[in-house]
Amino acid sequence: MGRTQGFDTDEVVRAARSVFWERGFEEASVPELEAATGLRRSSLYHAFGSKRGLFDAAVQSYLDEVVRPRLAPLRADGVAPDALEGYFTGLRAALSDARTISARSGCLLLNAAAAPIARDEAVREVIADYRAELLRAMRAGADALWPHAASARRSGQADVLVSLLVAALVLARVDSVQSVATVDAALALVRGPAS
Repeated sequence: MGRTQGFDTDEVVRAARSVFWERGFEEASVPELEAATGLRRSSLYHAFGSKRGLFDAAVQSYLDEVVRPRLAPLRADGVAPDALEGYFTGLRAALSDARTISARSGCLLLNAAAAPIARDEAVREVIADYRAELLRAMRAGADALWPHAASARRSGQADVLVSLLVAALVLARVDSVQSVATVDAALALVRGPAS
């Protein structure tokens, strides 16, 4: 009879996610992952196959527990006209609070996009899918907010909002004031007319 797993996989993945989010895949050492998760290397490798397997689980956890809940109002049937404002207001709050990992470390996936691991085809695909998911959400929000604007105009506004979002999340690692100012620019766009 095999041994039963003596840990909560979701909690282990969340702990590893924090390490990868703050340090990046390449810089996160196995001893750091052991310390964060409370598991030894052998247990981590048995459960996830490799450091990369643990990273992949952390990325999926990030999408499921961080990204998609924040985007939920923009992905719902019947997106509310104020959904974009709500999204950027929530993001502003997260980036303004130095106690949050978002304020200190920006976005796990965008950090990965700027790191050597982005050379991996599977990682590039996850990052491309993430950007497409952001764009779909912003377009749904733009359609709800500016229903009478031309389709091309709404689409263009959504593209600008994604660009501002990406910039704010990247800046969070190096300049929190400018990161929040970038979100403020997105909010000004959302609060203004589509034209």
